Amino acid sequence: MVLINEFLQAQLDFRGAELKSLKRIQDGYEYLWNADPQYWAKTSPVLFPIVGALKDDTYFYKGRPYHLPRHGFARDHRFDGKQLSDTEGVFTLQDTEETREAYPFAFQLVLRYELVGHTLRCTYEVNNPSPDQPLFFSIGAHPAFAVHTEGRTLRYEDHYLQFPQDDVLHCHVLEGNLIGSHVNTIKLKGNRLPLTHELFYGDALVMKTLRSREITLGNRANDRGIRFRYENFPFFGIWAAKGADFVCLEPWCGIADAVTHNQQLEEKEGIQCLEAGKTWARRWEVALIN
Repeated sequence: MVLINEFLQAQLDFRGAELKSLKRIQDGYEYLWNADPQYWAKTSPVLFPIVGALKDDTYFYKGRPYHLPRHGFARDHRFDGKQLSDTEGVFTLQDTEETREAYPFAFQLVLRYELVGHTLRCTYEVNNPSPDQPLFFSIGAHPAFAVHTEGRTLRYEDHYLQFPQDDVLHCHVLEGNLIGSHVNTIKLKGNRLPLTHELFYGDALVMKTLRSREITLGNRANDRGIRFRYENFPFFGIWAAKGADFVCLEPWCGIADAVTHNQQLEEKEGIQCLEAGKTWARRWEVALIN
């Protein structure tokens, strides 16, 4: 599916309802990672019904064990899609016998993409169709934005992330994909985090206390970049594959298990509980600076 307006063109895949490309119409400049399989073959997967890893890939609900891979299953399923207009498309995934083997809940997951001027909006909607049972879930975004390098004139290290409301980042260290007890503190100069490949050698930067709700990806050579905005996601991750020229900006409603977690789904940190017949929604968006 292709969405297009005067300024932007977005390409979307029915598999995982994944954003695959975001280009500027003026010159075809690509703002999304190219999914090079040598590093990481995805571009913007949705994380559902969990974010991160479960302890032993297992959780317990009503006394029964269930197993889910890291980040859940939605990113690997084909969604039903419908293009509503040149600038808007909607994708839907519903529970099946297969999903209920690992996740015993009725659900409807809806991803809505919309182009508005220089901005792409992505809305996550979760519906609980059950007449009497709550729905426990987590959900998160994982868009990978290209960090363009141009030989000697522009390097990965020339780029930065700007956090207008933060002068320090408190990052929870992962231990075997789980949240450990150690927290690294990164002090920012002028609210900026300079990008280096080494930043991600120990996996993602995982934060529970980030205050900024608008993050700018820019560089020191020109005014080209993006502004990433989100609301009501309590956790945030930043990640790149080792040596790859991209950076993922990841707002989450949910987080990986702690190494000390008891594996009870209802007691999982960040878990969302949606009452029967109710709907839940969150949105993130990315705006082109130039």
